[in-house]
Amino acid sequence: MLDWLRRDPRAATTLQLGGREVPVEVRRLGHARRLTLRLAPDGSAVRITIPRWTPTREALEFARSRAEWLERQLERQVAAPPLAPGGALPWLGVPRRLLHDPAARRGVIVEAEALRVGGAAESVVPRLRRWVQAEARALFLADLADYAPRAGVPVPALALTSAQRRWGSCSTGGIVRLNWRLAMAPEAVRRSVVAHEVAHLIHFDHSPRFHALLADLFEGDLPAANAWLKQNGRSLYAPFG
Repeated sequence: MLDWLRRDPRAATTLQLGGREVPVEVRRLGHARRLTLRLAPDGSAVRITIPRWTPTREALEFARSRAEWLERQLERQVAAPPLAPGGALPWLGVPRRLLHDPAARRGVIVEAEALRVGGAAESVVPRLRRWVQAEARALFLADLADYAPRAGVPVPALALTSAQRRWGSCSTGGIVRLNWRLAMAPEAVRRSVVAHEVAHLIHFDHSPRFHALLADLFEGDLPAANAWLKQNGRSLYAPFG
């Protein structure tokens, strides 16, 4: 449980979570309409976004009220072992054992329950990261090539992102940015995010027209995909940080 919230003019505000002092970062945004709270993907901070007129005290009280939820999120992060041969990496939503053979060719072979990789042990994780990013790009391009014509727009330019707070975004210039970690999520979850951003190419808001278009584009269960991301999305940061 949260034991106390300490204010110190010489230091950042902190919360006591699971025996650890975790800094609290409060960010005011002019366009924010409500208070949101997140734990940083690496567990290094509690991040609160508030409208400009909201008292900081209210934000801190809200963090205190969500202490048990924050601790559960923190425990899940702490419990995740570092990625290494013998460990597991989710791929397309399926946890797969990482099998390493230094004598095998460099590269990644996807099996039903495993990922086989060769080459030097010390380079396995960096090479896996690059492989996931390359595969993510290919998957996203295929998704965009599917959804864009159905929405009646040209296939947009794609950029991969490592954003800490957003799975995707769409610029007014027509560039769609997608978090490469989505390649590790179930296919329906990844495609729901791509469809969301394609819908934004037409409607730069979350109006009824946007939601109607998204429902028409996405072939799956959108509430289920959103629920999966809310429940499990943070785990996609664990393998590579």
